[in-house]
Amino acid sequence: MGERSQRNAKATARGIRDRVRPATEAELQAIPWLDALAPAERRRAEAAVVVGEAEPGEQVCRVGRAPTYWFGVVDGLLKMSNERADGSQVTYSGLSPGGWFGEGTAIKREPYRYTVSALRRSLVAGLPLDTFHWLLDHSIGFNRFVMNQLNERLGQFIAAVEIDRLNNTDARVARNLAALFNPVLFPKVGQMLRITQQELAYLVGLSRQRVNESLTALSSQGVICVEYGGLRVLDLPALRQGGRAPQGRRAVRRPTTEP
Repeated sequence: MGERSQRNAKATARGIRDRVRPATEAELQAIPWLDALAPAERRRAEAAVVVGEAEPGEQVCRVGRAPTYWFGVVDGLLKMSNERADGSQVTYSGLSPGGWFGEGTAIKREPYRYTVSALRRSLVAGLPLDTFHWLLDHSIGFNRFVMNQLNERLGQFIAAVEIDRLNNTDARVARNLAALFNPVLFPKVGQMLRITQQELAYLVGLSRQRVNESLTALSSQGVICVEYGGLRVLDLPALRQGGRAPQGRRAVRRPTTEP
């Protein structure tokens, strides 16, 4: 067994909840909803937040398990998915840096109806459920943040249903990619996302080769730019529509190599 396999097996045996630690000051700065809290509320939340590293393929939460934390991505990339009755997998969403998820499950304290796993080694933050509910009871700013999350998430899932029905694979790749740049759900991403073609293929449900072809098309339209280690969005509204940037815009670089 290789070193990476041994590390992943050890991580899976213990579980991310067994490997958490207090968040550092730099990690707390990456949590967007802390800015919505009053000083006393923020101190209480910061003292409660923990972080842990999830190895590639490791489950952060899984179907049927009761929630103990409200989770967020500090760094890395996660996938929210489930299995259909026939055993095939359906992906609901990718989860990029700055994104917090599972607030509906946390509010209702019900078992997860989906599984969230790491596509690469990722740093995940968790707010204990009791602190989450305390903030709901005491913080107007926190309630507004959670309400905006729920509203934006609903729109995202409606869009995901539409994407799943698309026959145009370029548009499917474009709209899945656009979802990862949602400024409300993933405020720490900005215009540049560190993601590989293989990771995007896992999220979209296509082959890496087909994803590369779509990225080439989107790049030639001037909608995205493939850079070393990731993708830069040049026109988010056009990407949300499936591509086709305004006439005259040219791509800076074509995706001839792995991003």
